[in-house]
Amino acid sequence: MTLRAKTYHQLFASSRRDGRLTLTDRVVLVAILASVVVAIIGTERAFATENRSAILWAEFGFGLFFLAEYCTRLWAVAERAGPEGDWTKRFAWMRSFFALIDLFVVIVTLVPFVLTGAPILRLLRLFRLAALLKFGRFSMALKALGSAVIERRYDLYVTGALAMVLLLGGATALYWAEGKVQPEAFGSIPRAMWWSVITLTTVGYGDVSPLTPLGKVLAAFVAIGGIGLVAMPTGIIAAAFSDAMQAYRDKIDPADEENPMP
Repeated sequence: MTLRAKTYHQLFASSRRDGRLTLTDRVVLVAILASVVVAIIGTERAFATENRSAILWAEFGFGLFFLAEYCTRLWAVAERAGPEGDWTKRFAWMRSFFALIDLFVVIVTLVPFVLTGAPILRLLRLFRLAALLKFGRFSMALKALGSAVIERRYDLYVTGALAMVLLLGGATALYWAEGKVQPEAFGSIPRAMWWSVITLTTVGYGDVSPLTPLGKVLAAFVAIGGIGLVAMPTGIIAAAFSDAMQAYRDKIDPADEENPMP
């Protein structure tokens, strides 16, 4: 096996049937986590002021690391199976979602060392948290969740439609019952929708509540409906996620099951 083929095997999960993380994958994941931690603590003014030099060097180091990773992937992706030429495969990879994420992370990490505008620097530092999106390449859980949502999308459409009916119905009911008593909160259906949203989502900030007996009865029905409304999509996604993970396990040989994927 050539060096490029070994590198491709290390960096691209699609080249490995079991989808397990390689040593290189683990190193990249640690770098992603560390870069996100640095980006987070860098927003704490007191800490950032005292450790400005260390933070800048760390950010620059992560930028170089991600640049090297991107270039290495660009070089190794030519090993991907197919009759196309090396650069055709590379250009195809460069247009893929995760390649664009990789490039974006490199840009927002290194560009602040070139630009001088303070507002732009603050904006780009926030975008460095986009490095978390690189996790999608390594996470079987995220892939399974995405497949689960797509598979049950029609079920979720139905629950979404029911949510809109209950949302508008609750807002209309409270507008009718409380509109004259609390015009600021329930004086129109759009105003009442704020109460309806926080009630249906079971958040319940408590800033708006009905005062009349009729309003309280209607609010009770809306609140109880909200409990079921939250449970429905949760159950749908949980069942689909379980099915997706079971399908993944069924693809693994018995010998592989002795060493489960990290």
